[in-house]
Amino acid sequence: MSVIASLRTAFVALAALSLAACGINSVPAKEEVAKAEWADVQNAYQRRADLIPNLVATVRGAAASEQGILAEVTQARADATRITVSDAQLTDPAAMARFAEAQSRLTVTLQRLQEAYPELQSQGRFEDLMTALEGSENRINTARDAYNEAVRDYNTEIRTFPSIIGAKIIHGAEPMIPFAASEAAQNAPAVDLENIGGAPAAAPAANDNAEDEAPAAATN
Repeated sequence: MSVIASLRTAFVALAALSLAACGINSVPAKEEVAKAEWADVQNAYQRRADLIPNLVATVRGAAASEQGILAEVTQARADATRITVSDAQLTDPAAMARFAEAQSRLTVTLQRLQEAYPELQSQGRFEDLMTALEGSENRINTARDAYNEAVRDYNTEIRTFPSIIGAKIIHGAEPMIPFAASEAAQNAPAVDLENIGGAPAAAPAANDNAEDEAPAAATN
């Protein structure tokens, strides 16, 4: 191999290392990780939303005289499922705030529902649904933590040398917004299952809430 060819090879290798060091590959890679984690956050919230129609139907069947909180829960679910954040909006603080606020309102209405119907603690169907919701809240917290860690990693990458060169010049990267729940929803809905022990109530049929919940489903 000639000297010129050797120098050319060495230059190409050096250029490739330099580009890699400047965030050409690492910045988009970390961005994609953060986007994937955000998808998990939205999936966790959707899982919670999917459980709520059955919960509402169960409460309605046992406490048909009280409709106020049920209406609030149904409306809050509709709002929470309608407001989403796309990948392109992960750098938009206003979009993230709207999403967090909608989810917070739903969390608060679920807390009110739990407090309003303590007698339902003895019903097996209610117990199962509230336990499932508690599990959903745990999934949401785990997904949010993973997303925020991915955002921290990405934001650090685009602000530190030498990756900041590729981040600004090549990718035009902007910091992503970590998820921050509003003060009203810092805690998951309380689920007090200590006094459960009564005979389980008959579970509503799978389609009991189809007609009642149709308006909410249409907003998804």
